[in-house]
Amino acid sequence: MSRLLRAPRECGSWYWDLYDFAEPGLRSALMVAARMCDVLAGLELLTPTALTYRWYVLDVGATGVTTTLELPRGLSDPTVPERVTGSRPTAQPAADIADIAVLGAGKWFDADGRSWSESELVNLSLSTAPTGLSAEIRVHHDVWGWHDFAGRPQPAVYDKNAPRLTAALAELSGLLGMNPEPGEPTYFGAATREGIATREVQEDGMGPDVTDRL
Repeated sequence: MSRLLRAPRECGSWYWDLYDFAEPGLRSALMVAARMCDVLAGLELLTPTALTYRWYVLDVGATGVTTTLELPRGLSDPTVPERVTGSRPTAQPAADIADIAVLGAGKWFDADGRSWSESELVNLSLSTAPTGLSAEIRVHHDVWGWHDFAGRPQPAVYDKNAPRLTAALAELSGLLGMNPEPGEPTYFGAATREGIATREVQEDGMGPDVTDRL
């Protein structure tokens, strides 16, 4: 059972346009995803266990079919591209994939320094569109911010988790050769290039209470 509240929208997101980094397409996207996951897994933020992707037909639209593919040997398994294409719906032989999401768990630390595993602590997705490759990371929990979702300061939680997110973003930027573009702010948080921004603080040190939309 999860010990964390998860926001329905992201608390922060980061986007890389990889047009100049790698060729578009499925095989290229999976290669980049594996390299990004090596960084995230090294910091215990995301260990990939499955991929999920929706099928569409060009000039027709979505097929309504979503596939989840388990990764018993990890994302670097050389058979993954063939397994993905082999899962195409038999009723839609012309179907293709536009986006791939990587599923897995990550580790976070509570105020006492105890570590916990959380499914989808960090979300990674890649676009396989023929117009160009792109990648995005999203976080939906409050452990990365100075305040929790109720607006209470949580310096011990912040100090144990936020630097790991900052390190991941820096390592990924080095790997990809570019800084990410922070996503648009949501009700639950706003991203900077280094992590989650500290939002408006009241005189008593409390931040905004966003629990009404959880």
